[in-house]
Amino acid sequence: MHSEEDFTALAADLERRFDAGVGTAWTDHDFNALALAAFALQFEGLAPYRGLCEARGRTPATVSRWQDIPAVPATAFKHIDFRVAGVGAPEAVFRTSGTTGGREIRGRHLVPRLSLYRHALLPPFRAHLVGGRDCLPFLSLIPAPADRPDSSLSFMVGAAADALATETQWLVDARGSLDEGGLRSAMRRSAEAGEPVLVLGTSLALLHMVERLEAEAGAPLPAGSRIMETGGFKGAEREISRAELHARLEAATGVPSRMIVSEYGMTELLSQLYEPMLSEGASAVGTYVAPPWLRVRALDPVTLEELPDGAPGLLAFFDLANAGFVCHVLTEDVGTVSAGRVRLSGRATGAEPRGCSLAMDELMSVAR
Repeated sequence: MHSEEDFTALAADLERRFDAGVGTAWTDHDFNALALAAFALQFEGLAPYRGLCEARGRTPATVSRWQDIPAVPATAFKHIDFRVAGVGAPEAVFRTSGTTGGREIRGRHLVPRLSLYRHALLPPFRAHLVGGRDCLPFLSLIPAPADRPDSSLSFMVGAAADALATETQWLVDARGSLDEGGLRSAMRRSAEAGEPVLVLGTSLALLHMVERLEAEAGAPLPAGSRIMETGGFKGAEREISRAELHARLEAATGVPSRMIVSEYGMTELLSQLYEPMLSEGASAVGTYVAPPWLRVRALDPVTLEELPDGAPGLLAFFDLANAGFVCHVLTEDVGTVSAGRVRLSGRATGAEPRGCSLAMDELMSVAR
């Protein structure tokens, strides 16, 4: 029987390893051992997940590789609360945006230990967005955590700001409205001080910012400033290409495209992937790197078998930061994985991929 002490010990070990940073190599043996430990805890503490695993003949007694641990379709988190028994009440409940199934159908991530999230998010954030500096001011076009307590993205930016920002200007409210005057004032102060800043925003928020700045030319941001872009245009009534958005951002802010970093994350995961733009420049465009505690595979959409390097398929993520939730998450995002690096192609089009559909049917059957 696993207990809260077992989870606490596993979480403490993971946090210590996360703190070593993204430049520290993890052996396959170490990753596998930690994945199996997390699986044993989740198998015992999550009844619906245990039913799915048993139906497939996958139990802690029969599984020896993390790749064989069953993945849960991301859509399942809209219908089932995955709360591991015995690890304490959730410290936070993050909800998805609901842009796919309607705002009334939102996935939920019940997080029993926010410190795991903090320890997992900070090293990649520091390496890919703050690289070359100890800290710098943040201009956030993402709502503050106090305004959006159910947003994992707001929590991420808030935690990073607490650790890495000299000061933070929150320029978008809970409704997504941009403080245009505050934005111009913050940019002007930065230009006058010659102090680089980090601008953070979703693609849509950055487009709104660009449109305001284009209407009235202002002082460009100082050299060394950088921009984090995330989220794409999911659910938006309009969108532009990434290349056009980045070109307009460069023209409006003076931040060169090689300093505009795209982030890939989701509510269902507590780890993020980034383009290594600051270290690799233009060659990194469109390529995302994961921290060593997150493994990504492209799977056949029908059989869910792992595909060869470079072959497009459904992306599945095994995130050790999800030790208190579900580590293995199957998405409907399509992409390739080559030498551990991920390239996104978009979402699966048309009907739900057969592999996801079958997995979801199995899960709902055992849940009932």
